Amino acid sequence: MASAQPIDGRRREPIEIHARAMDHLQYIRDTMAKASQFTAVPGWGGVAMGVTALIAAFLANRQATVDAWLAVWFAEGMLAMAIGALAMKHKAEIVGEPLFSAPARKFALSFAPPLLVGALLTIVLYRAGLNGAIPGMWLLLYGTGVVTAGAFSVRVVPVMGLCFMALGAIAMFSPVSWNGAFLAGGFGGLHIIFGFIIARRYGG
Repeated sequence: MASAQPIDGRRREPIEIHARAMDHLQYIRDTMAKASQFTAVPGWGGVAMGVTALIAAFLANRQATVDAWLAVWFAEGMLAMAIGALAMKHKAEIVGEPLFSAPARKFALSFAPPLLVGALLTIVLYRAGLNGAIPGMWLLLYGTGVVTAGAFSVRVVPVMGLCFMALGAIAMFSPVSWNGAFLAGGFGGLHIIFGFIIARRYGG
């Protein structure tokens, strides 16, 4: 008659080794994912950009000429870029991420082209007298830049970009008199909402 074999002790060790190996593999995957992401997207900087955009929308809507309206938004664009750059630098120092790391360079190179196209199209539309199409175009291309750059950042960033694109698409087919509200809702409201989300979930 066959005797019982103490197999429990023999099986436990391979199972534990397998579990440890899976833990190590998951850790490696998480580390590689973080290394490929630009996590220094500033949440509070986005909130500040949103606040200045709301002020710009208020001032721009009270201008008597298109030139003055464009001047207000041009000044806001320069201010927003300065705020974003300083806030990004500050957050990069806090999280210990090099500002010119490979993910940061990919983020910048993906974000910049749509903004450059937007600047060129602004001149074209202005010279053609199609000023009513400018706000929708700004929102669409800014959203495009955020989506493409967001591929190298945390998940909420491309979601924000899609919201900008949706708002811009609606603005393109809406009455021109609504343009101020769309710009305030996009560059103001969306920046503030997603800035809070980024600040709370990803710090700073």
